[in-house]
Amino acid sequence: MRIRIEKAQCTGNARCNAVAEDLYPLDDEGYIATEGFEVPPGQEDLARRGARACPERIIFVIEDEETA
Repeated sequence: MRIRIEKAQCTGNARCNAVAEDLYPLDDEGYIATEGFEVPPGQEDLARRGARACPERIIFVIEDEETA
């Protein structure tokens, strides 16, 4: 699972960070500090909750496709 963030559209609400501080770090001005990341195993639900918390909807969850 990956997270993609449209960083340039961040308005600094920091709700993602409030939900999952370690996954959604902020810069010194309070805006998201990353354009995306691989979600560590076991933190998928937390990553999804952080993405849903964003009022601008600029955080996208990219689920891994399972291979058979």
